[in-house]
Amino acid sequence: MNRSTRRAANSQTRIPRRLHGASIGPHHSGPFNPPSRDGEWELAINGDITEKQHELVSSLIEVPRGSRGTIYFDSGGGSVYVGLSLASIIRLRGLKPVAIVAGECSSAALFPFAACETRYVTPHSTLLFHPIRWTSEEDVRLEEAAEWTRHFRILEKDSDTLLARLFDYPEEKLAEWIRPGRFISGQELVDAGLARMMDLFSGDLWNQLSKP
Repeated sequence: MNRSTRRAANSQTRIPRRLHGASIGPHHSGPFNPPSRDGEWELAINGDITEKQHELVSSLIEVPRGSRGTIYFDSGGGSVYVGLSLASIIRLRGLKPVAIVAGECSSAALFPFAACETRYVTPHSTLLFHPIRWTSEEDVRLEEAAEWTRHFRILEKDSDTLLARLFDYPEEKLAEWIRPGRFISGQELVDAGLARMMDLFSGDLWNQLSKP
């Protein structure tokens, strides 16, 4: 194989970069149809987002501003502050990801999901909406508890309003899910106009996205 042939071969076998556990770069979809748009990144938000805060934030910072990608969700949530941070970074960096609930997307993980430009679920997806939960240290002083109570009330109201705005959905309707809490199926989310349905048996993601 001569030098020009080697260069041509290498250009056809580009390997996606890995950033903090996220696969960034062209997707190689094996026997399925290749993606219609090259250069897009992929990221998985799974598990406890609090434990993976550094990894997730770093990954969202390292992708190009205003770029398109895909975020797969399978998370029961975590700290509301981490959820708000991820949603803020997605919006403030002008990212345009396609979000897919591969399994569960609940609690604080709903914020980055709602922040995504396009949202998909499957018939098997589950999403839990509930009020933010009170957490505090055991040895908290009385004045600290009083301040946290004041802050918690503000945070609770602000979070509900923000989630409704991110979903572009009436806050009073979202409140019916949040209080006292409700599991929402993928189909229910589609019926509410907050996501589109993805079929596990109609080809890969890019094949289905290319269909009218």
